[in-house]
Amino acid sequence: MTGLAPSVVFGVLIAGGLLAAVVGWTSQPSEPGAGTPPRRRVVALVRRFGPRRLAATAAWALAGVVAAALTGWVLLAVLGPVLGLGVPYLLGKPDDREVRLLEALDRWVRSLAAILPTGRSIGDAIRISVRQAPELLAGHLGLLVQRLDDRWTVQQALYAMADELDSADVDAVVAALALSAERGGTGAQASLGALADAIQERLRATREIETERAKPRIVVRQVTVITLVVLGGALVLGGGFFEPYRTPTGQFILSVLIAAYLGSLLMLRRLAQPRPRQRILRRVT
Repeated sequence: MTGLAPSVVFGVLIAGGLLAAVVGWTSQPSEPGAGTPPRRRVVALVRRFGPRRLAATAAWALAGVVAAALTGWVLLAVLGPVLGLGVPYLLGKPDDREVRLLEALDRWVRSLAAILPTGRSIGDAIRISVRQAPELLAGHLGLLVQRLDDRWTVQQALYAMADELDSADVDAVVAALALSAERGGTGAQASLGALADAIQERLRATREIETERAKPRIVVRQVTVITLVVLGGALVLGGGFFEPYRTPTGQFILSVLIAAYLGSLLMLRRLAQPRPRQRILRRVT
């Protein structure tokens, strides 16, 4: 057991270095001369990654250090945190911002269409719609109203919001509202009604596409879990088979194989993400 002491120390140093790198990478830069208390950094880190993810990462890191100490494979001390942080991200569900944005746009457009028949202008209708705005759009709409109060034109404020949200679907809504505001609100209700129907159709199609994209991701997740379980069991029950990987050359080859598998998972995740659509609006200067 004394021969394993260097592996334990090395594994602890690697795990601690990775944790310190994560904390340094995720902490917000502070003002010159203004230090950030360590407690606030820890709280910010927990909020960003979530308690469950951090707990899982810590457990994987500890498991990696223990495995390195028991087997003498220093690579396992690094592999633990990598599995804790990387694999859940690579096999997890990608960000569904497009679906959430379409849902928020649908609610907001329909609320505007219901307000406009009361004879209000586009700017007044936007101000009223902020009260019941979807959470995803509430901050952007609040800033839009603030710009209107600062004597921005409706078109300028709408174009600025479109640039912030950076979405072709938002561009379509903004273009319709900007044209209606330029014409004094003429045809705004009909335009918004047609837009709401188009958004509903796109939302339905996007949900169907996401359902189909989830199927291969689930299969890969199952294969990865089974592979890890089989390899872990083989390592415990038949450690002699993996004896060549204990050498420095074997550890290097193993790290290349693991990196290749993680790279394939990363490629799969990128292929499953929707391609960004070309925007139709640009900021007017």
